[in-house]
Amino acid sequence: MKKRIVILGCENSHAETFLRYIREDGDAPDVVGVYSDEPAAAAALAKKYGVPVLGRPDEAAGRVDGAMITARSGSLHYRYAAPYITPGAALFIDKPITVSEEEALTLARRLSAAGVPVTGGSSCRYERTVRRLKADAAAGTGGRTVGGYVRSPLYPDSRYDGFFFYAQHLAEIVMEIFGRYPERVAAYGNGGNVTVVFRYAAYDVTGLYAAGTDGYYAVRASEKGTDGGALDIGDDCFRADYEAYRGILYGGGQPVPYDDLIAPVFVMNAIVRALQTGSEQPVRRFTV
Repeated sequence: MKKRIVILGCENSHAETFLRYIREDGDAPDVVGVYSDEPAAAAALAKKYGVPVLGRPDEAAGRVDGAMITARSGSLHYRYAAPYITPGAALFIDKPITVSEEEALTLARRLSAAGVPVTGGSSCRYERTVRRLKADAAAGTGGRTVGGYVRSPLYPDSRYDGFFFYAQHLAEIVMEIFGRYPERVAAYGNGGNVTVVFRYAAYDVTGLYAAGTDGYYAVRASEKGTDGGALDIGDDCFRADYEAYRGILYGGGQPVPYDDLIAPVFVMNAIVRALQTGSEQPVRRFTV
């Protein structure tokens, strides 16, 4: 039987990309509606892909098998997701999962209690160099890890929650390669850019949020050398995002545990606190 889903928040390229994959997929779910707080974005997708436009984000709750939440504003994600957290459903939630630590915990706990599988976050974790560096770190290739460097774009003045709009990309690349739970962070702003020091137990990783740029880079330093370079964030990453969601929608295992899924929210908030206070901040610990 065909699965039925909705796409909520379609102001960015992700919603259209997923609709294109669905159109190309012979056994894809049916998209029974799209919604956006920006009506023109939903109307454009309706015209191009022939999908209905919902009048409210919760309009299809109880009538579908899942939802893909792709709104640019992470502050909308929990509100959009909540009506669809019902047994038997499956959710995709784009980056940032949320912007609030409290909402992230509530979301994860509700999903866990209902047994609702979820995937999402930053698609950058699927990039081939990121995956290779993660495997090398786990295997101890070149000896133990002694540090690293990650760079990604930042749009601090975005109307879509400012710093949080793009911040999860860098945070998730760092956490995917070097571990989901840095202990502390320090952060410094200069010229619109933000430098972050992610402090792990045995080494530090430096992150550079480069304002208004498009480049992504990741480097792992080991005892015997340095490996990494420019990242190719493109169709392979987005397709992996779609396949991960399609997998859980059709009964496959959840690729990332609930706690790991929401962990970047706590790192991003620690960075904000570090910028605001000018002092190193612990990453809040939590239990789902």
